[in-house]
Amino acid sequence: MKTNIFIIAAALLLSACGDKKQTADDKTPSTIVNENTVILTAAQFRNAGIETGRLVQRAISGTLKLNGKIDVPPQNMISVSVPLGGYLKSTNLLSGMHVRKGETIAVIEDQQYIQLQQDYLTAVAKLSGLEKDYKRQKELNTSQAASDKVTQQAETDYRADRILVTTLAEKLRLAGIDPTRINERHIEKSVNIHSPIDGFVSKVNINIGKYVSPTEVLFELVNPTDIHLALKVFEKDLGKLQLGQKVVAYTNNNPNKKYDCKILLIGHDLSADRAADVHCHFETYDKALVPGTYMNAEVEIKNSVANMLPADAIVDFEGKSYVFKVAGDKTYEMVEVKSEQAQNGYSRVEVAQSDSTLFVTKGAYSLLMMLKNKSE
Repeated sequence: MKTNIFIIAAALLLSACGDKKQTADDKTPSTIVNENTVILTAAQFRNAGIETGRLVQRAISGTLKLNGKIDVPPQNMISVSVPLGGYLKSTNLLSGMHVRKGETIAVIEDQQYIQLQQDYLTAVAKLSGLEKDYKRQKELNTSQAASDKVTQQAETDYRADRILVTTLAEKLRLAGIDPTRINERHIEKSVNIHSPIDGFVSKVNINIGKYVSPTEVLFELVNPTDIHLALKVFEKDLGKLQLGQKVVAYTNNNPNKKYDCKILLIGHDLSADRAADVHCHFETYDKALVPGTYMNAEVEIKNSVANMLPADAIVDFEGKSYVFKVAGDKTYEMVEVKSEQAQNGYSRVEVAQSDSTLFVTKGAYSLLMMLKNKSE
């Protein structure tokens, strides 16, 4: 009987000692190796429900959502100016108005146009006399009735005046005056400015009565037949796009109205925010599409294989995404990653790793709390 009592007492004593050891172990705090690495106790490991796994490769597909605005290529933006300057006599243009090619959009007046026509007509009249004199001197020189010097001077005068007539004629055409329509009875005091394209007025930079120099731009016109959609695409998404890929675009004001586009050009120059321009051509032109309008776009991404982890493996802290890598026994290192929400509870991640690297797939948030609360 005494022996049995001794055995029971010894067992109770060992049990009490074990409970004290377990309680002490439960109270042992986790160890913070550095701001990114934590070592858990056995109890913390159990309570956190840590599960680990490796990166898995899965085929993903989806829709890439982008935004941008309607743009016009430089060759479709026309600046209208007056080559010789002058005073604006009249115009009826307003921003947004439609103009037809060849339509008179402004009338310019200036005395220099009258003077230019006078000089041209005078040179034409003089040319006729010089030509006759040159032919006469040439005939006289043939019969030795006139010297070579006189004949050569007559030829020089004739050719010089012919050059002057040609030059003044081109200046008149440049100013918008047809040389064949003017004569000593008809001289035009103003010139008409014609629209070079069918399009819309983008800007009106002048008012009636103002003098404009040849370097000033009176109007800016837009040819909308080749407008395109310029989208901003971040560096990480550029590889998902290719020339000819279909794009569906829509405006914020009318999201139900869809516009079919195709990718025409993918830019290779990255801006400060690591984005490039992708230009898309509208399949069908719509007059409602005004340059400068902001639009949203969706691109169907083909299936591709990517490294993925369960969504629970990724935690966000101070605007960045992280995962926890197994660095040893109950030891975990927080590593920054680039992540992208994918499908079926898995996220695509970009992180340096080997085939044997283990990541925390469950309990990552608990590790983040332990690590950052202790760090603070």
